[in-house]
Amino acid sequence: MPSLNVSFTDEELEGVRAAAAAEGKSLKQYLHDLGIREMQRKQFVAGATEWAERLRGEFDEAFPDEVPPAERGTGAAAA
Repeated sequence: MPSLNVSFTDEELEGVRAAAAAEGKSLKQYLHDLGIREMQRKQFVAGATEWAERLRGEFDEAFPDEVPPAERGTGAAAA
């Protein structure tokens, strides 16, 4: 099975060890899970974005007066 060597400063390693201990995990398990969680988070965000884009037209029809945040101005006119 592939493995990975990761370098940390003493301070960084102390912080990572404390985070692992707070979750009741070994350092190895904590770092493994951290990578997996990040991969799953990115998959979730991509899926949620795709879902939102699929429904954008339906939303725009149902709420024609809503302006997407990116298209709003700033200041009082935006509120």
